[in-house]
Amino acid sequence: MEKGKKGVKIAAQNRKAHHDYYVEDRYEAGIELAGTEVKSIRAGTLNLKDSYCSVKGGELFIYGMHISPYEKGNIFNKDPERVRRLLMHKREIRKLHALVKQDGYTLVPLSVYFRDSRVKLEIGLCRGKKNYDKRDAAAQRDARREMDRAMKSR
Repeated sequence: MEKGKKGVKIAAQNRKAHHDYYVEDRYEAGIELAGTEVKSIRAGTLNLKDSYCSVKGGELFIYGMHISPYEKGNIFNKDPERVRRLLMHKREIRKLHALVKQDGYTLVPLSVYFRDSRVKLEIGLCRGKKNYDKRDAAAQRDARREMDRAMKSR
């Protein structure tokens, strides 16, 4: 195999984010990880369910992302729930911070993937959904599914 594998391989997705939020915009960020964490992500032991991002001191951090300890690792394993720094350009971080601060947006991790053997995180600039919005989206999805079934049965 080649040394630098090309392409994108998705490691984990946050499906709950699309249910709870309207995704207005998407950004790509790198993650500052330890070596055993990368091996653990390659094994697919990653959970984004209750994670979120925030800006502190001009830097972007992710909270609540659970990376299970690498089973073949030893003293080099890190805390699975530790806060991890995200790598983005300074101007992008400032722009996101300004939007989150005033417009009622939140930063939600949408997926973690490998791009050219580097771990990347897709962040969504999101606005929260109300309960009636969630019910309406579910009703539209069910109606679309029924129409597809009816067309298929013809």
